[in-house]
Amino acid sequence: MSTEGLVLLVDDEAMVREATAQWLDLSGFEVRTYSRAEAALEQIDPYCEGILLTDVRMPGMDGIQLMQETLKKAPDMPVILLTAHGDVDMATAAMRDGAYDFIEKPYVPDRLVERIRRACEKRRLTLENLRLQQNLATQSGLDGRLIGISPAIQRLRREILSLAELDTNVIIYGETGTGKELVAQCLHDYSKRAKKAFVPINCGAIPENLIESELFGHEAGAFTHAAKRRVGKFEYASGGTLFLDEIESMPLHLQIKMLRALQEHVIERLGANTPIPVDLRVLAAAKVDLREDPNFREDLFYRLSVSELHIPPLRERIEDVPLLFAHYVRRGALDHDREERSLSDHDLDALQSYAWPGNVRELKNVAIRYAIDHRASLVELLSRPQALQSQPVMNRQSLPLAVQVAEYEARLIRDALEQHQGNIKAVMEALDLPRRTLNQKMQRYGLNRCDFTPQ
Repeated sequence: MSTEGLVLLVDDEAMVREATAQWLDLSGFEVRTYSRAEAALEQIDPYCEGILLTDVRMPGMDGIQLMQETLKKAPDMPVILLTAHGDVDMATAAMRDGAYDFIEKPYVPDRLVERIRRACEKRRLTLENLRLQQNLATQSGLDGRLIGISPAIQRLRREILSLAELDTNVIIYGETGTGKELVAQCLHDYSKRAKKAFVPINCGAIPENLIESELFGHEAGAFTHAAKRRVGKFEYASGGTLFLDEIESMPLHLQIKMLRALQEHVIERLGANTPIPVDLRVLAAAKVDLREDPNFREDLFYRLSVSELHIPPLRERIEDVPLLFAHYVRRGALDHDREERSLSDHDLDALQSYAWPGNVRELKNVAIRYAIDHRASLVELLSRPQALQSQPVMNRQSLPLAVQVAEYEARLIRDALEQHQGNIKAVMEALDLPRRTLNQKMQRYGLNRCDFTPQ
């Protein structure tokens, strides 16, 4: 199928039909032609990939009737009407009833191609959104936890299921925000240790003078303020799984003690001399390659890296972004008792043109704000500094140009709505926009006039 899209062309005049089809074919579209509206209607369903381009005046079922029946079967399918001069009023009325566009005969071929190209892009995004919602509704098991359809995430799920059965130590590599702890939790949950404890600890978040006690425990009086015995994470995780996040930050002296625990399967609490046997699986996570880290012991590395997993950053599986975003929007709406917001075609385009330097963590934060704040458009949220975790400043120039332009446009409309207190006529005059164009843009950016009218 052509990359430009599929066009269902309906015209009862053979010469016009063939000439139009030839021009569209040369322009890169796949074209299916019909001389009768009834024949075209039989090919249309909610998942039809194409758009409908139809003449208005035809014997039997005319173009207006075809449009009406088409929108009953596929409500989001773009319908473009080809009209004679005298049909303009009729076509204008049809647009109020759901037609995507109309083109007056005789038309300029290049203009026709450009309008069809936009309609096909809209159809592509609409179907992507539909498939996205269906995927969310049918997710289960590992698919419902590590969400995505990209080859990279499918491969990761297969590797997790394979490694979960082996009960070996694993190092999980991934950038900040990619979901290393979630992957570790999945490795545990699909292993034979699933009924025992999964014990996570972030080695980089605990002060160096406390981490040894956190890992190995201590006896009462082992050090100042050690008023009573404490069971460490190694001992608590025995029988289950210990997850060590940011293991590259572990102090060298503690690496030695950890190596002994892994080799001999015993630990000693601080202030004690009694060895305590432990049976656990260790999953470690790092942002950097531990082979290249001069501060990480080579012998400990080889003890941990019996197996390795690499989590792809979000920019390398961008096709997963709409599905992930919709998932977190739904969760955010449920958690905060808000009506769920649907994603527009423009939202989907913005999601996939953004680089997501903060990975899934950033996406989740933006999605939850999008779910809670119905006045905020997606492009506005993507331009805010707090969209990023682990990035102190958001450089607006790093946004794709299309997102920058959309963000500016959304801000102009929002400012006008606030200035004129939701008076649409005044906003139309201030921005010099037709009513239909303003309505489309307000819908695109999630702006509702009622939010700006005096209460």
